[in-house]
Amino acid sequence: MAGVQLSLEGRVALVTGGSRGIGAETVRVFSEAGARVVFSYRQAKGQAHALMTQCGGPSRCVAIEQELSSPIDGRILVGAAIKAFGRLDVLVANHGIWEPDDVPIELITEEQWRHTLAVNLDSVFGLVQAAVTQMELQGPPPTGSDDARGHIVLISSTAGQRGEAYHADYAVTKGALISLTKSLSSELAPRGIRVNCVAPGWVATEMSAATLDDPDLGPRIAEDIPVGRVATAREIAGPVLFLCTPLAGFISGEVLNVNGGAVLIG
Repeated sequence: MAGVQLSLEGRVALVTGGSRGIGAETVRVFSEAGARVVFSYRQAKGQAHALMTQCGGPSRCVAIEQELSSPIDGRILVGAAIKAFGRLDVLVANHGIWEPDDVPIELITEEQWRHTLAVNLDSVFGLVQAAVTQMELQGPPPTGSDDARGHIVLISSTAGQRGEAYHADYAVTKGALISLTKSLSSELAPRGIRVNCVAPGWVATEMSAATLDDPDLGPRIAEDIPVGRVATAREIAGPVLFLCTPLAGFISGEVLNVNGGAVLIG
């Protein structure tokens, strides 16, 4: 008797911000599940190419250097992903920026505010527009029992649900992604495209390393999480994969909290 499998054989996935952290682990698990994967990176060229090789090379995994700070950037990246493998079945909008320094609202510069919104939100608008267009043109995936034309997973945060003091710019964008998830689900579920959201809390990645490695802040952060520790990147990537398989075929518009229960204790 065969066990339950989370298979994406025959699918093509695009993962943004895929060279490090949650994105890189998502690329790995999608590759392990049989998908061909395109992922974007901005600066970490060496890591991106090493990951591409690890996941099967250009016939199975393609790394694309792409700035993501405008809608047109998002559209360009989707076009490159389609050019690489001829179709697009999954979009995981994982990229984003978070300034590690605490900044009171009266001191946040307009430049920082606009840049955070541009990267974390404006580019997602372009990605989604182009991905939906392609998913509707190509029809359902060639293999498997999933009746969905495509899957979109937006990566939000606990900050998008309860706010984050001194990081208002980041929290605003992550809250907007939750609203976007719900709006897109209502619009696209009848058209066969499932849209969901994964909301991590603290995760051990390069982006959070400076804060988590602080001898005072690190232990305090872990103590505030009910399970007593921060997440690994793979513990976020696994739920993202699940939402893109037939086992999650009746899930639409959901905000899946993957934060050790932290969002419940404010």
